[in-house]
Amino acid sequence: QVQLVESGGGLVQAGGSLRLSCAASRNIFSISAMGWFRRAPGKQRELVAAISSHGSTRYADSVKGRFTISRDNANNTMYLQMNSLKPEDTGVYYCNTGPSIWTMNLVLDSWGQGTQVTVSS
Repeated sequence: QVQLVESGGGLVQAGGSLRLSCAASRNIFSISAMGWFRRAPGKQRELVAAISSHGSTRYADSVKGRFTISRDNANNTMYLQMNSLKPEDTGVYYCNTGPSIWTMNLVLDSWGQGTQVTVSS
């Protein structure tokens, strides 16, 4: 079990940018993939982006070209750089671990509080 803490959310106008951070209690990048999920109002939680222990990435079609996922093994931290934000990006963003970037639905850790992202038009 690893503790994950999200931060960096806030209020931003459409077209703006935010950088989210996910801090882990220990180094887990060598044994698992990590990913960002979000729950929009009235929607189910969905995978936004994922990164493997080797640096391979995948993105939801809705954020391709706008979001970039990265990790810093030395600091046990994962990031999500969000550019050209749209109102439909609004929601609570969570991070979690999974067996691989292709099986992130099989989350390995408990869900944290998440961080709220609100994009206004």
